Amino acid sequence: MSSCKKENTANDTPKDTAVKSYHENFRPQYHFSPEAHWMNDPNGLVYKDGTYHLFYQFYPDSTVWGPMHWGHATSEDLKNWKNEPIALEPDELGYIFSGSAVVDHNNSSGLGTAENPPLIAMFTYHEPKGAEAKTSDYQYQGIAYSLDNGKSFTKYAGNPVVPNNENLVDFRDPKVFWHEDSNKWILVLVAGDRAMIYNSDNLIDWAYLSEFGKDIGAHGGVWECPDLFPLTVKETGETKWVLFISINPGAPNGGSGTQYFIGDFDGKQFTTTQTDEKWIDLGRDNYAGITYNNLPDEERTFIAWMSNWEYGQKTPTEKWRSAMTLPQKVSLHKNKDYFLANTPVASITEGLSDVSIDILEEQNTSSFSHKNLNQAVVSFKLPKPLKDFKINVGNADGEKLTILFDAQAAKYSLDRSKSGLTDFSDKFALPIMEAPADFIDSDSAEFQIFLDASSMEFFADNGANAITAQFFPEKPYTQFSITTEDEVKNLKITPIPSIWMDNN
Repeated sequence: MSSCKKENTANDTPKDTAVKSYHENFRPQYHFSPEAHWMNDPNGLVYKDGTYHLFYQFYPDSTVWGPMHWGHATSEDLKNWKNEPIALEPDELGYIFSGSAVVDHNNSSGLGTAENPPLIAMFTYHEPKGAEAKTSDYQYQGIAYSLDNGKSFTKYAGNPVVPNNENLVDFRDPKVFWHEDSNKWILVLVAGDRAMIYNSDNLIDWAYLSEFGKDIGAHGGVWECPDLFPLTVKETGETKWVLFISINPGAPNGGSGTQYFIGDFDGKQFTTTQTDEKWIDLGRDNYAGITYNNLPDEERTFIAWMSNWEYGQKTPTEKWRSAMTLPQKVSLHKNKDYFLANTPVASITEGLSDVSIDILEEQNTSSFSHKNLNQAVVSFKLPKPLKDFKINVGNADGEKLTILFDAQAAKYSLDRSKSGLTDFSDKFALPIMEAPADFIDSDSAEFQIFLDASSMEFFADNGANAITAQFFPEKPYTQFSITTEDEVKNLKITPIPSIWMDNN
């Protein structure tokens, strides 16, 4: 079966059929999802020559997980996406699992030229027969290179470049980046319950340096999808290093989640004094996120898989399954402690017209109706310190999402038990998601609720707290209300048009 097979008629143009394929039940309209079939982790997020690349785990023959390929999409603005041909396919060394990509500007690998430096993808080979036989050396790292900005890749003839000589189980998910201070390529990958760090001069020959995390952080499941990068603390100007580690299972609200550590990296070892667990998003549907390499500025932008392994293969979609989160800018803050904030990149709403809502102070409730909240962002401000509030988003049939903030406990919660279809998995509706709050030092807090056909991304207090959750309503959501003793300001709705109408 083709990775992009379409139902076609004699009168349909390719553009017509692409548009049709993006208007099925629950199909996201401004989040990326593949035209058909199964998708999970984002891979190889890299920017080169005006193009943002999104590679991803893809199985082109089913809507459930299978032999992994790297699917591929591109964008010029991180909002509008174009589906591209499959980038990497399985071979005699195994399936193509998660990884990363870099621009080898100085042609250190020798796989390109000074005039045309290669794009290098590094990925985990997963050898299925060894895995089935329960051997312990069935995963190892390979590379491939592209000389046409990701349109095609050639696998390196000497793969694997990081063999599994120590017989490590779950030895995978390489993230590579250039480290200026040591003048080396750095590789971070995971081995079951820890991260392992290597360096290289040429992206081919790798030397082991150190490990991190065997006795630190959450360990309810396997460590996956590491990412290591520096950020400047907004309040102090100091530079700290951030390490992402996805974990499945073992997230605070069940199943899959992404924890992070704030610390220091000297070119060889990552260290931290952090004692508590921190999570990039406390919803149940933000997993395996990594950040872009080679961005034109020093900002960090990440994308995650918008699902959870507890029910991700059972969601009630038909021709496709899974979407990505919105691309999000990550910033580092310090209040009593260090913490991350994340908000969608500006291009998602740039140039769009919003509708201000008349705020009626009746029984401390502000509410409005809109014909389709499932393709919009609702935003508002609240003064600090925050008081209790309750938000309902739903439809006239009683399907709804409920968001609560408990000021005394400094905690958010999200209930999707009445959000629509939930019986496809007994793991989906409950538990109610809970999120301890971080607070940015400011006089007021900005809130954004991005709603698409089957997802909600809630960003509280300028992104200091994030909750991402799928939902599957039988009718579009049309009603919004917020109940609080605070004064709600700047309440508005911004409709977001489909990204699939004109670019496929």
